[in-house]
Amino acid sequence: TRVECNRMKLFGRKKDSLKRPSAVPNTSNNNGNSNAMIANTVLNLRGSIATQEKREQHLEKKIEQLTAEAKAKMTNKDKKGALSSLRCKKLHEAEIDKIANIKITLETQLVKITAAAGDATTVKTMEEARNAMKAIREDTDIDKVDDLMDAIKEEMEIADEISNSLAQPIDPLLADDDVLLAELLEMEEDNVEDPGCSLPDVPRNELPAIPNVTKEEEEELKQLEAESAG
Repeated sequence: TRVECNRMKLFGRKKDSLKRPSAVPNTSNNNGNSNAMIANTVLNLRGSIATQEKREQHLEKKIEQLTAEAKAKMTNKDKKGALSSLRCKKLHEAEIDKIANIKITLETQLVKITAAAGDATTVKTMEEARNAMKAIREDTDIDKVDDLMDAIKEEMEIADEISNSLAQPIDPLLADDDVLLAELLEMEEDNVEDPGCSLPDVPRNELPAIPNVTKEEEEELKQLEAESAG
């Protein structure tokens, strides 16, 4: 009968309500921690979806039972009883349709909240990166960079000047080769014009004998005399 069907429906809801998971303790007092609030909301949504799925499974079993009862009553020629079972079945099917819509809403909220939490984390990360870049830029101002580059160029120029100074010759007698060659040519022209200024010839006479000279010393003197003559 319809009363029996309503009792079955209420019993199903009561049994289902007993299985509903307890809500997660409210964390709104934790200094407004958004991460805790998001986690709590996501957990509640998943719990609600699980509860709706259990209700859906329970109603599907009831529909199967009512369908079997209606067939059995038709077999026994109990048309009124079969009609009552079918009506109760329709009520359960309508309840399943409602549950399906509720599940869609809950799942949509879950997806949106999860995406929003990801977006919030991304925005926070981007803001932290911007602040870090700003701090770095303040420490490396463009004017400071220009001054630094000018200072580096100046130090490099000074280093080049020092290097060039160290490479300069320090021999006071060292002169330019062209100047020396010009001076030699001038001296040669002077010698040609004034033969009396020419250098004397090297004497080729043998050196006089030196007394008390050892044989070894005498040989060395001869070698020097030969080198001078040559």
